[in-house]
Amino acid sequence: MKTCSECKGKLKEMKAQTPEGVEYKYFKCGKCGEEILDMKQLHNVAEKYREMKRYNAKVSKWGMSLGVRIPKDLVEKYDFKDNEEVTMIPEKEGIRIIPA
Repeated sequence: MKTCSECKGKLKEMKAQTPEGVEYKYFKCGKCGEEILDMKQLHNVAEKYREMKRYNAKVSKWGMSLGVRIPKDLVEKYDFKDNEEVTMIPEKEGIRIIPA
């Protein structure tokens, strides 16, 4: 049985859900009420979010440039408009696109 790092009380495994509907497990101390996720539980939640947030798009040649079509779900979620300017920020593993 796992014990709480704060008060040494017994931890009980519980289930909960994020606002987006992702279910996860965590431990709750029966004595002080401390709630704890271990690394395995945290990685499981992160993987579910990665799967949920993943979109694929095809890069196409447009004149002398390359373009990426933004999936309809993302257009609606972020309220992109036709011919709207966006900000593109290069990051280590990709590009962040922000509506202007």
